[in-house]
Order: sequence, then C-alpha cells, then structure tokens
Amino acid sequence: MAIGFFILLFIVAFLYASVGHGGASGYLALMALYGFAPETMKSSALILNLFVSLTSFLLFFKGGHFKWKLFLPFALASIPLSFIGSTISLEADVYKKVLGVLLLFPVARFFFFPNPEEKDLKNANWPASLLIGGSIGFLSGLIGIGGGIILSPILLLLKWTNQKQTAAISALFIFVNSIAGLAGLFSKGIKLETDILPLVAIAFIGGITGAWLGSLKFKQNILKFTLATVLLMASIKLILT
Repeated sequence: MAIGFFILLFIVAFLYASVGHGGASGYLALMALYGFAPETMKSSALILNLFVSLTSFLLFFKGGHFKWKLFLPFALASIPLSFIGSTISLEADVYKKVLGVLLLFPVARFFFFPNPEEKDLKNANWPASLLIGGSIGFLSGLIGIGGGIILSPILLLLKWTNQKQTAAISALFIFVNSIAGLAGLFSKGIKLETDILPLVAIAFIGGITGAWLGSLKFKQNILKFTLATVLLMASIKLILT
C-alpha cells in the first residue's frame, strides 16, 4: 500500500477528529480513490470510526460540551435503522455516487453554517429528533458512515446546539451508529481483514491528536475550511468518476 495513503489517512483522521467527527466518510472517499474493493470499505471505515469518534467524544465531553437530553432521541431512532441499512448492498458505481453526494453535507456545514450565539439557541423536540435520527441512521448503515456529517449541519441549521456541542453529540452519535452498522455487517457473515490493524493505529494516532487540539486548543475556522475543501474535491471526483 502506498505511503501516500497512510499519510492522507493520518491527515483525514486528524482533521475530522478536530471538529468532532469519526471520519468514516473521509476514509471511504480515500479508499475509493485508492481502489479498495467496495465490499471491504464499509467494515474498514466503521472500525476506524469507532476509535476516532470515541476518542473525540471523550475529549469534547471532558470539555463540558455534551448534552445527554439532546443526544438520546437521535440515538434511539438511529441505532436500529443503522443496523438495517448496513445489511443492504449497493452496486459499486451507485455506492460511490451516493458517498460523493453525502460528502457535500460536511462541505455545506463547514462553509456555510456559522457558530450560533448562545442567545439564539432553541429547544429541540423529540418527534423531530426521532425522525431525523432514524433517517440518518438508515443512510449511515447503507453507506458505512456514522452519520455525524449529516447530523451536524442539521443541528446547526435548527440552532439546537453551538459548534462544540454539535461536535460532542455527533461524535457519540457516530460511535453508536458505527457499532450498529458493524453488527449488521457481521450478521451477513462479513469478516474483518487482519491487515486493517495498521490503518486503525494510524487513524487512532491522527484522531487523538486532532481531537485533543480541536477540543482544547485550536480555533476551528482554518481546520473547517481545509477539511471542507478536501472533501469537496473528493466529492466531485467520486460523483464524476
């Protein structure tokens, strides 16, 4: 495997974790561009997601940015539907194009959704949260992502959370959906490859570094625009290829 892939994997994990994401959509885009077999991409990306999203969540939680009351309805609806979605297989060309479209969600978030002021924040409601969580959960399982890239811009658009609260909620949302998605894949008899271990190690190091700097040190504007630009280029390539 090319050394460039490992370097890019570290950068993707670092950038995603610094803004509270697990990075599965980035890992999937990177694997697709490097010619990984589609049948191995979902399980590999979800495993990487587990390590990076949990690390990111713990650090944002430590910073006092997490809200259980807001998280629960999203998770309750998304977990079973993520399991169901992961049992459905898409053709490789369709899979790549759907992934390319989903990459536009974080691009829109990072380019166009500013951090809401505390005075502008609104109360969430359970019916809407359940509907949103279930819909995202199904898409997450179908593609092999945790769903944070879709949930984050919705939270900011509805002004239910500020950016760091969004990052904390999205990180745990990604973690639980990744577990559900993997459970669905395992129920189909899909097994993990042993050569994923170096990828896990690299993504974990990049993720813990990015999560620590993102939650405690960095102002996130430069990171957001950098990640959005990279994802936009990957999205265009996946859609047009």
